[in-house]
Amino acid sequence: MQAEIAEIPDAIERLLTGSAAEIAEAGALLRRLSPPVVVTVARGSSDHAASAFKIACEILTGVPVASLGPSIASIYRSVPRLKGAVALAISQSGRSPDLVAALQAARQGGGATIAIVNVERSPLAEAADITIPLRAGPERSVAATKSFVSSAAAALAVLAAWRQDSALREALSRLPATLRAAPADSWSVALPEFAAASSLYVLGRGPGLAIAMEAALKFKETSILHAEAFSSAEVQHGPMSLVQGGFPVLAFLQDDAARPGLLDTVARLAAQGGRVFVAGGEAPGAVTLPVPATGHPLTDSIAAITGFYRFVEALSRARGLDPDHPPHLRKVTETL
Repeated sequence: MQAEIAEIPDAIERLLTGSAAEIAEAGALLRRLSPPVVVTVARGSSDHAASAFKIACEILTGVPVASLGPSIASIYRSVPRLKGAVALAISQSGRSPDLVAALQAARQGGGATIAIVNVERSPLAEAADITIPLRAGPERSVAATKSFVSSAAAALAVLAAWRQDSALREALSRLPATLRAAPADSWSVALPEFAAASSLYVLGRGPGLAIAMEAALKFKETSILHAEAFSSAEVQHGPMSLVQGGFPVLAFLQDDAARPGLLDTVARLAAQGGRVFVAGGEAPGAVTLPVPATGHPLTDSIAAITGFYRFVEALSRARGLDPDHPPHLRKVTETL
């Protein structure tokens, strides 16, 4: 896992250079179709990358994005009505039968199909009109890291190509250098608190919400630590009552319109007794965890999760676990 985290900058670079033609083709398809809706097909970490695309797409284009339930096709044999729409599937292995069935059903229902996949010769790639290879290389750790970051970057690159967004495209091109320059142990201040925890919250809003969901999953996978992800707005609808007596909270911020409200929530949680850590910002009563600035709030989130991966790998070992061999899990999960 540690080696694969270190490879993230190179993986992004390989994606942006090696799959530039496929990314441009996907962007041209989206411009030509101008779809009224985009649906996504994914599970696990790949679904968090799809959620990152959803938030970014809805912010930048106004086009709604919905997650297509894979079991609707694989178990219930239903075909979605997607004439004029686009279906975007994301997978590391491209082998899960339910994802393949969902993308095939999307095409049968009239949708154009795009697959972002690390294994180019896979059933999911074969089911797509356009396949974007991640080029992340073999990923042996059960907990996805470089494949998740590459998936999120690929989805943003497709969005930048669709919208011909030079600011986002330039931020993505700078990302490998930014990540290489980031210190490896900058979150070590948080290790004692999380090593002793039994449960915690992870917060985000806007682009940070998908990152919070991914972080919560990694706490569970690598550190056997119960973690729930919430929007900083949603946590106020009941869940915040648990935040007292040193209850740990990790919040992800980015420099956009959601920042002031998220900071207000963080300060409130700290005031009521939570032990709050903020990635990418400062708040009263909270501990700041540094995140390198990338020049764009959408790519800031990728920098934040890369820093988190380094932290959670160290956290797993601090809790006496082996992050490379989490119990009861395997690398490829083929669900129906």
